[in-house]
Amino acid sequence: MSELINNREHRQELLKEVIRELHRGRTVDEVKQKFKDVIDGITHTELSQIEQELMNEGLDVKEIQRLCDVHAAVFRESLEQVKKPETIPGHPVHTFKEENRAIEKHINENLRPALEDFKRNGTAESASELLKHINLLMDIDKHYARKENLLFPYLEKYGITGPPSVMWGVDDEIRELLKSIIKDLKEYNVNRKSDVIEEVNKAINKIIEMIFKEENILLPMALDTLTEDEWVNIMEESDEIGYCIVSPQIKWKPKRENVKGAEEQKLADETSNGYIKFDTGILKVGEISAIFDNLPFDITFVDKDDVVRYFSNSNDRIFARTKAVIGRKVQYCHPPASVHVVEELLRDFKSGKKSHEDFLIKMGDKYVYIRYFAVRDENGDYLGTLEVTQDIAPIKALEGEKRLMS
Repeated sequence: MSELINNREHRQELLKEVIRELHRGRTVDEVKQKFKDVIDGITHTELSQIEQELMNEGLDVKEIQRLCDVHAAVFRESLEQVKKPETIPGHPVHTFKEENRAIEKHINENLRPALEDFKRNGTAESASELLKHINLLMDIDKHYARKENLLFPYLEKYGITGPPSVMWGVDDEIRELLKSIIKDLKEYNVNRKSDVIEEVNKAINKIIEMIFKEENILLPMALDTLTEDEWVNIMEESDEIGYCIVSPQIKWKPKRENVKGAEEQKLADETSNGYIKFDTGILKVGEISAIFDNLPFDITFVDKDDVVRYFSNSNDRIFARTKAVIGRKVQYCHPPASVHVVEELLRDFKSGKKSHEDFLIKMGDKYVYIRYFAVRDENGDYLGTLEVTQDIAPIKALEGEKRLMS
């Protein structure tokens, strides 16, 4: 994403310099010409924040007031062109809201009529029709997964942890409700008809409430907090998880240019092409990445401060990972209901009580073996935790010997 302004602080400094130059006597046309790239795409909120920061740094409020019309003149063209993100196809907020409209439409046009038919008849056929619509509604898991694994990590970086944690807990309640309904309808027993009706109504109410909370609390808060480049990152990572009922038809392409210049990127590229020396050999960064991504299992590393620092990126990962988890506390990467297990495991590793822990989970035709290892240095000091995840079903099925190449 070299075409984007990918450094929040750098952009803010340039925007402040725009206003400083106006206060030094430069004309509107001079400043607009010099700072054209950084001015493009500025929002009203961003302009207000920049003015506030300059006042915090000592610029007299009266001086700001004196030239506020001049500030507006510099940014007016850009401000007038800025569309609200929720109206821009491909922007993550637009996608979240489009999914919500599709969910509401499915509930009102398909699910509620099927539920009414089930109430009247309670036959196996009406149960099967209801199950079909509940199965489609289960697609909401992707909507929630993008919210939890892409949007929440950025909010957490700004210290906003309360609402995400509460919402994730409710998301899980909805998931469990839908799974329970699906199970009851697959094994339909007429004696549980009233229970199924109650569960479906409860799920619908919770989903509608969650839509309200997303669009009136979560998304406005995120729009006020996240930078444009962070929204771009969310968009780029969204395909990895998938979409609910509908998906964006186009990619959102912001207009911002990389005002930091090509030289800095060139320097970074040259550095990344160097070798890294190990005790048992040397490898290039690209070679290390390729090796990890071709391992027959997935790995994730969490450092000594419980921060996710790395995950391998194989083509057939068992559990979805997005780059948004990098730099995120591992506790926030798990549903609230299981955080206590994570914390207990990390305490045991840090104290030296344990050095590894294993889990086994059946997932359809997969038999998932999840192993956690405490990573320690030569002095035995704890450096972090390594998670290794592998589908061992093919291994369990092995018999005999194989001594010849296929």
